[in-house]
Amino acid sequence: MDFTFTEDQLALRANVRSVFMKEVAPELLRELWETDTGRSAELWQLVTEQGLTALSVPEEYGGLGLADIDWVLMAQEVGYYGLTEPLIDTAWVGAALIAALPESAAAFKDVWLARIAHGEAKLAIGHPLNPLVENAHVADLLLLNHRDEVHAVPRGQVTLTAHASLDASRRLFAVEWTPSEATRLADAEVGRTLWADALNRSVLAVAAQLSGLVTRVLDLAIDYTAERKQFGKPIGSFQAVKHLLADVAVELEFAKPALLRAAVSLANGHSKTGLHVSHARLALADTATLAARHTMQVHGAMGYTWELDLQIFMKRIWALAAVWGDKAFHLQRVADHVLASDTVLDPSQTFAA
Repeated sequence: MDFTFTEDQLALRANVRSVFMKEVAPELLRELWETDTGRSAELWQLVTEQGLTALSVPEEYGGLGLADIDWVLMAQEVGYYGLTEPLIDTAWVGAALIAALPESAAAFKDVWLARIAHGEAKLAIGHPLNPLVENAHVADLLLLNHRDEVHAVPRGQVTLTAHASLDASRRLFAVEWTPSEATRLADAEVGRTLWADALNRSVLAVAAQLSGLVTRVLDLAIDYTAERKQFGKPIGSFQAVKHLLADVAVELEFAKPALLRAAVSLANGHSKTGLHVSHARLALADTATLAARHTMQVHGAMGYTWELDLQIFMKRIWALAAVWGDKAFHLQRVADHVLASDTVLDPSQTFAA
């Protein structure tokens, strides 16, 4: 069995990485923090031109019809560069939810999937696990959960109240709205499955972004330790500093397989997808918080200052570690499996699966 990515998948990631490296610089992120929306029409046009808005849209609606595994690679790049645009909620989670709607919503799917594929629509997603909705202020459409029903509500039909975030790139809003037959796309019976899939996809997206963020803060810390000198030597030559960063690198290598297994499980409808994405989320969140702590320690008191790029990505780590379920929620999902009376935990079960 081949567990490696295909040449096409790696080429797509390499292309996205080269574009983000040039266009999504920390200086731009700082500038966007100071704007009213915190978003950039130019950046949205950029991701549209790269075809990223069409990745999850089925081919019959003008998209590429790619799978969750392809998106994991993209989400890692989104995390690494701190992209602020609502790409993941729109083109991955939102597009997948709309594509899975029942036949009764066929006309809705025809319109909105085509708009998503062409970069003509931005989505925001409201779920009970997230009382505040990110990007609601720039969304053309909000996909909202009401007692497991799926509702699609234009931004003009909701009232938004802004809430501050530790991460200034995240724009969060309390959303007031009135459910109606006109906005309902799926009843609770159908919606329960759709929202379960959207939850797992969103959790996986957070885990993948955290993976990218860990790599980014490690890169920043390694560069800093090569430049900063004490006693005439780069501080990266000191064993204590090496251990701080090595601990993070080791944790990341152990967390990556959990992330990739979760992606494969989601893409193939595995019966334990919820378990796998929560495991990945727990592993990456723990790794990311360790990375934030150790890389800030390597930088010393400067690590949290505005002038250093490190603070941009540390704040994003801390913010993402609290969305789409906290640690207790994901630990409970894992515990429900581990402590079940019919669960068999041994290597033969793992490799048989």
